[in-house]
Amino acid sequence: PSMAKGRKGGYRVEREILNEERLEELSQRLDISQTRIPLSYRLKNSLRCSVPSLKRRVVSFLPVLYWLPRYSIWDYGMPDLISGISVGIMHLPQGMAYALLASLPPVFGLYTSFYPALIYFFFGSSRHISIGTFTVLSIMVGSVTERLAPDADFLIMNGTNVTAEVDITARDQYRVQVAAATTVLAGLIQVILGLVQFGFVGTYLSEPLVRGYTSAAAAHAVVAQLKYIFGVSPIRFSGPFSLVYVSTGTFEISVVGEIPSGLQPPTLPNTSYFSEVVVDAFALAVVGYAISISLGKTFALKHGYKVDSNQELVALGLSNAVGGFFQCYSVCASMSRSLIQETTGGRTQMAGVSSAVIVLVTVLKLGPLFQELPKAVLSAIVFVNLKGMFKQYADIVTLWRSSKIDLLVWLMTWASTVFFNLDMGLGASISFALLTVIFRTQRPRYSVLGHLPGTELYLDMETHKEVREVPGITIFHSSATIYFANAELYLEALKQKSGLDITKMITYKRRQEAKQRKRERRAARRARREAKRQVCNKRFCDEDLVQDDELSWKERENSTVFVMPETPHNSWVYLKGTDPETTTLGSLSDLQDGDITTLESSSEDTLSRDLERVSLGSLGKWTWDIHSIILDLSPANFIDTVAIKTLRNIFHDFGEIDVDIYMAGCQALVVEQLEQGGFFSDIDKERLFTSVHDAVLYCLNRRGAGALPNYETAAVSFTDSDTTDTTYSHTVRGCM
Repeated sequence: PSMAKGRKGGYRVEREILNEERLEELSQRLDISQTRIPLSYRLKNSLRCSVPSLKRRVVSFLPVLYWLPRYSIWDYGMPDLISGISVGIMHLPQGMAYALLASLPPVFGLYTSFYPALIYFFFGSSRHISIGTFTVLSIMVGSVTERLAPDADFLIMNGTNVTAEVDITARDQYRVQVAAATTVLAGLIQVILGLVQFGFVGTYLSEPLVRGYTSAAAAHAVVAQLKYIFGVSPIRFSGPFSLVYVSTGTFEISVVGEIPSGLQPPTLPNTSYFSEVVVDAFALAVVGYAISISLGKTFALKHGYKVDSNQELVALGLSNAVGGFFQCYSVCASMSRSLIQETTGGRTQMAGVSSAVIVLVTVLKLGPLFQELPKAVLSAIVFVNLKGMFKQYADIVTLWRSSKIDLLVWLMTWASTVFFNLDMGLGASISFALLTVIFRTQRPRYSVLGHLPGTELYLDMETHKEVREVPGITIFHSSATIYFANAELYLEALKQKSGLDITKMITYKRRQEAKQRKRERRAARRARREAKRQVCNKRFCDEDLVQDDELSWKERENSTVFVMPETPHNSWVYLKGTDPETTTLGSLSDLQDGDITTLESSSEDTLSRDLERVSLGSLGKWTWDIHSIILDLSPANFIDTVAIKTLRNIFHDFGEIDVDIYMAGCQALVVEQLEQGGFFSDIDKERLFTSVHDAVLYCLNRRGAGALPNYETAAVSFTDSDTTDTTYSHTVRGCM
């Protein structure tokens, strides 16, 4: 664009009115299309292997190879050591306490705090999160183990009598196998999702959903720990409403029990459990990843580095899959331990290795010191760590003030998780959250835009009093994209905002056209009867003339007697013939002088006209002052076939009442989808403009309405598509 000095110290900006065709011409002239890399070339380039690209891929898969060679012991060694010792001390009570939530022996919580942390050291991209046991995942694992290995299946048989005692050893061994199989399957799911670049899967868990879910999980944790606090042995139930159905047999004070010295050898998981725990494994994979990536991105933003979401999926999946071979259960990042690791000066995952060493020493040498520890102490630790989750109930007040829909998601998630268990609650809450998204896109805000004088801005006329309506033009705006769920509502809103009930108007026009066609048929029948009568009269009155012309008529194959009118005049033309019963319709171009006779139509036939030229305005039933409608599609990020069909119908239906439709602000992807859907096969691409302002100026010039008000316009001109000099100009107030 060029700028020239205008009146009152302003500047006049001159540029072309850009529609889609003109933009493509400029793109070809500037050779912009050459910058688009073909898919085949990109695929070939991605499969090409060189030493630098191989190195980048190896480093991206093993982030430790990037930062470990640059590790400075003097700068990072002591902070990481102190941080690791602090986190390791937290691992000991949390690992054993959270193992109780998973309905497993406490020692397996220590194993879970050791192996996964070492695996994440090699593959993780976050420098500050602490991988290990976590409250929510422990409760989710506990729901699986108690469902597949309930106490009722391990009651001790005393002859033919069944006692109330439970074979704890057999039960715990079975539960460990179930937990390990579930963990391995969850890890494999995470690895696969990471390799196929599905790192965005965690985004489907919104913050209100996660906070409501963890608050409900805290309720499950409280109920699970009450038996250790009060020293009772309740009979647990699984499935929906298991939180309510809890009954007690015996009272006792239980302790941690034996902690075997040394590490367990790796064992293969029992794959026969996979089919029974696949849903639970997927829930563990998604929830664990969502918690870890949110914490990882928080610390990365604070300390100025980047976390790869797909690599985090792979790292977390390998931590779970490998850990499952060593009788570990599902892990993720812990908020409390991660905060300790970051606030005590931890810089890298060397702090995680230091904490794992603390756990290893405890398992190898210090295990007997914890054997007589009452489980009530571990339950108290769980209660203290749940304090943050209990504070999340304050979200109800906050969300009530800020967003009622998010509050509904929070409450629905909490209720479904509390009453329908963790796995069912997660599925129900995600489904409900997605339904709220569909509902909000199905019911967007529709508005009519007006022009802000002196600018190229167009704003909602209901919320901005300073904007002015453009005479004869309706600018229709939707706050959401158009797709199958709201396409019909989009059309209804357009009719309401424009004040044109296109359905009734088109129906009225169709009825008038049907009446005109009926008059046409009646006139045609009368013309045929009159033609037949005149032919008969001519035959009897001039028999000699007919005989003389018989040979010439046979040469013309006696083919045509009557033709429909091919001129705008309402008259019927017929040929003279010998046998009117066998005549067929013909064309005026086949006739010769003396062979045609004109029969004037009746007064009723004069109403007949070309149906394509019938205008609703000429029928006199409606009047309106809108000549153009501009559809602002700038919010649309995609468009489907249903929306394309709806837009095509809008163009055709409004065109029948002489209202022109234009589109503006379409993104490149939307234009591409319109082309693929065949939208421009019967609609001119010149009706698509890069901005609303371009479309408005085009409409004003086309209809001869002049320039926009309150513009110091020097010249406004628009030429046909075959002219390359197409410009408009207006004044921009201010200085250079």
